[in-house]
Amino acid sequence: MKSFIGKRAIASGVSLVGLVVLVFFLSRLTGDPTDLYLPLDASVEMREQFRQMHGFNDPLIVQFGRYVADLVQLDFGHSLRQARPAMEVVLEAFSWTFRLAVITMSCVTVAAIVIGSLAAFRVGGIFDRIATFFSLIGASAPDFWLAIVAIVIFAVNLHWLPTSGTGTALHWILPVSVLFIRPFGLILQVVRGSMINVLSSAYVKTARAKGVRTPRIIFVHGLRNAMLPVITVIGDQAAAILNGAVVVETVFGFPGIGKLMIDSILLRDFAVVLAVIMVSALAIFLMNLLIDLAYALLDPRIRY
Repeated sequence: MKSFIGKRAIASGVSLVGLVVLVFFLSRLTGDPTDLYLPLDASVEMREQFRQMHGFNDPLIVQFGRYVADLVQLDFGHSLRQARPAMEVVLEAFSWTFRLAVITMSCVTVAAIVIGSLAAFRVGGIFDRIATFFSLIGASAPDFWLAIVAIVIFAVNLHWLPTSGTGTALHWILPVSVLFIRPFGLILQVVRGSMINVLSSAYVKTARAKGVRTPRIIFVHGLRNAMLPVITVIGDQAAAILNGAVVVETVFGFPGIGKLMIDSILLRDFAVVLAVIMVSALAIFLMNLLIDLAYALLDPRIRY
């Protein structure tokens, strides 16, 4: 297992280096930040002084070399917009996204596993048809449309919930609800399909013949063996949220890493953009590592 983790870490590190190089040079194609951070009537001397202060006058390869040298010393640069360390800005936003992801995926996982397992127990029944119908709708519904509809109904028309911010528990309801729908539909379908295969196996039929109670058959005998493909989908969906639910965070004005990424690109805050990429890549690597460890816990064959 240690060897496997080491190989994954090396592969992820190489991918991260390539991603940083690519993003560094592509981000510079968006233009000169001087036009955004200085007034329109700024003199030529002021513009040159700004470029000189932030190193924008140097050739790109020189800027990249300086960035790599700073990166080796764990210096991720400073945010042009907020005038403070870029990593500090990113970690502050990531903490909001992390909380949003934990709340959302906890609700999604419990609901999808319970409902998907019960639907698989009686395939073709009324409960199964209803669950399948709504899960398919949820899995195919676009996030931006759901977010706008939710704001129109619950914030504008009914005045039940706020449209943006994080001040109270009410501010979290709409973002969590919108982010809940798509992963719930996808994971429920995977749970249902996997449980159908498991519940038709010989050992489950034997348990039924012995008179084992239905909840025990579903959640003890069946669920553990059905969880391997489910864990993959759960990990993918959690990584997507951790990577920044860009649309949802932007629509609801949620101060997460997705909204920060969009704002930083528009404002050409290059140091923050690169710091977001690094934090997001590290989060995805850790999520994939957790998935691998969960595989090993559920399937002894993988451990040995």
